[in-house]
Amino acid sequence: MPQPIEASMTGPRNRKAPAPNQGLPMKTALPVLCTLLLGACTSTASVGYSPYLEPIPGSITYGGQPRTKLTKAPIGSIVPHQFRDRFGRQVYETYVIEPDRSLRLTSRRYRDLLFDFDDD
Repeated sequence: MPQPIEASMTGPRNRKAPAPNQGLPMKTALPVLCTLLLGACTSTASVGYSPYLEPIPGSITYGGQPRTKLTKAPIGSIVPHQFRDRFGRQVYETYVIEPDRSLRLTSRRYRDLLFDFDDD
């Protein structure tokens, strides 16, 4: 009668199985981190001081440069502009006159609607 074969304690069957979720946190952390970094890069271009500000509806340069050139203002002069956006927020923009007399948008700030209690 054949004898039962005993499993060796040092063979491949005795290896410890990996935990079910051992690699999961790193697999999810990397895409989340990349998404946050990309989101931070694109959000800085619409508010504040940036060389990559794009005009929005209501901006002086929205739809291109204005037809009239500012011939009497010195190059490098600052031109302030304020308007209300489509959400009703007060927008403050600053432009600089370039050597070719075009306007370059340099900053944009929004006035918070939550604390808009004064009349100015």
